[in-house]
Amino acid sequence: MKKLKIVFMGTPDFAVGILDTIYKNDYEVVGVITVADKPAGRGQKVSTSAVKEYALANNLRLLQPTNLKNEEFLAELKSLEANLQVIVAFRMLPEVVWKMPELGTFNLHASLLPQYRGAAPINWAIINGETKTGVTTFFIDDKIDTGAIILKKETPISETETVGELHNRLMQLGSEAVLETLLLIENEKATTTIQPESKELKTAYKLNKDNCKIDWTKPGKEIYNQIRGLNPYPAAWTFFVDGENEWNVKLYEVEFIEVAHKNSLGKIVASKKELHIFTIDGYLDIKSLQMPGKRKMETQQLLNGLVFSDTSIAK
Repeated sequence: MKKLKIVFMGTPDFAVGILDTIYKNDYEVVGVITVADKPAGRGQKVSTSAVKEYALANNLRLLQPTNLKNEEFLAELKSLEANLQVIVAFRMLPEVVWKMPELGTFNLHASLLPQYRGAAPINWAIINGETKTGVTTFFIDDKIDTGAIILKKETPISETETVGELHNRLMQLGSEAVLETLLLIENEKATTTIQPESKELKTAYKLNKDNCKIDWTKPGKEIYNQIRGLNPYPAAWTFFVDGENEWNVKLYEVEFIEVAHKNSLGKIVASKKELHIFTIDGYLDIKSLQMPGKRKMETQQLLNGLVFSDTSIAK
């Protein structure tokens, strides 16, 4: 049996869940690598990663390089004498880094590779209406998410599940996959499978303002999937237009009702308790939303203080 000395690399909450599992299962974590602190938000306050906060709270050796090819960083990384590196939601590594440990460097990716390579696999699986997803561990190579697969774990996606809910389930599933992978490696039983070539690969593109904006010409089910695939973060958005007023609005909990109607696309119909936005084949019943400069609220709270005219639309 190989005694593992692990360097862990990651940034967000998802990575913390995996690091916590490794640490609490008594594996030796000789170092943690995460992004450098940076200003964020309107006040430009210095923001630290979730992985950094965990490492500091548990007195783990922490490195925050700005350049992964920097000679000083590479020397410090080598001095940790790790024989395995585990990567979860970090960044592309230069060859000199991923080839450094004797037992290699493996990554946990939140999809069933080769599908949904890229930055936002959990979001896009829901946005595209998938009924199943999972996690994959693989040894890193010189491309993004293309390395030889060690193991996969699959799970269904329900028709109402949000990305926040799926994120938490995949973090647990990912923890199990990483533990199984570590056990295989330390017992020298890890075998790999080359990722199959496919002409129908779906990509997990990085999310941005453009691909989070709702296109009201799409079928209602597609819009519904987009909204739940971005709930709670970064959130699907649209403009509410009412006369001379225009608001940039984020939508969260919604229900899609398929029904024939004669309303125009994006038409907003509001009562004292309900807010409906019409699509080509029905309408979305908006349960919660966020107006600019406000906190997320239940729709009824909004309608207590805001009346929409007959000409109001979402666009």
